[in-house]
Amino acid sequence: MAYNLLKGKKGIIFGALDPNSIAWKTAERVHEEGGEFVLTNAPIAMRMGQINELAEKTNSQIIPADATNEEDLKNLVEKSMEILGGKLDFVLHSIGMSVNVRKGRHYTDENYSFTEKGWDVSALSFHKVMQSLYKAEAMNEWGSIVALTYMAAQRTFPDYNDMADNKAYLESVARSFGYFFGKEHKVRVNTISQSPTPTTAGQGVKGFDGFINYAEKMSPLGNATADDCANYTVSLFSDLTKKVTMQNLFHDGGFSNTGVSQEVIDEFSE
Repeated sequence: MAYNLLKGKKGIIFGALDPNSIAWKTAERVHEEGGEFVLTNAPIAMRMGQINELAEKTNSQIIPADATNEEDLKNLVEKSMEILGGKLDFVLHSIGMSVNVRKGRHYTDENYSFTEKGWDVSALSFHKVMQSLYKAEAMNEWGSIVALTYMAAQRTFPDYNDMADNKAYLESVARSFGYFFGKEHKVRVNTISQSPTPTTAGQGVKGFDGFINYAEKMSPLGNATADDCANYTVSLFSDLTKKVTMQNLFHDGGFSNTGVSQEVIDEFSE
């Protein structure tokens, strides 16, 4: 059901790869709620994904950009404002990648060049995106910037590897940049700490199936799906959350505040 929550609002959505991705689901929901946007992803990701299909479905244009490259981002911001006819109201950063995970390197045996690349893509890129928006004065007052994260930033999940460190850095950037964006431009910046979600990237984590099943048993409301996350993101892009900023918002069915569930107790009881 649509409520026209984003009618007249314009923005950029990073990271839509295929119909499994949260950014893809969010783009569909933003479109349903009346928002207009530019889609962007790294050129290599665009070749691997189906972003053209999404662009056609949502009547959107695509601007390829490497989110770690400042010139690409400057060009993205400028062209987005040209295409959309003015300043932006929302931005979604839905980017994450660990070369160490892809290459099977254990956390105690990292290849640090892999680590730096993953940090740049997954975390520092969020600062680069916001700095590009900030310098261009590209955001309207009461605009909203959201990045996706995971609670491995606060708790240890052994197979999440160096992505846990990346997410911790990402959340810190949201707080720090959120202060300046709020103080000077009335723009809010938040992160959504989402349930484990079977996206293309998520399924690359070792033991993911067992992990998602465990989270389902631990969460009183069950895991939040990609569609659920899209709905939540829409609420943060809307005017209904104008005074929410610098927050890490757990969207995980209650997992983050559950010590142990009865289902897990029963699983280990004789």
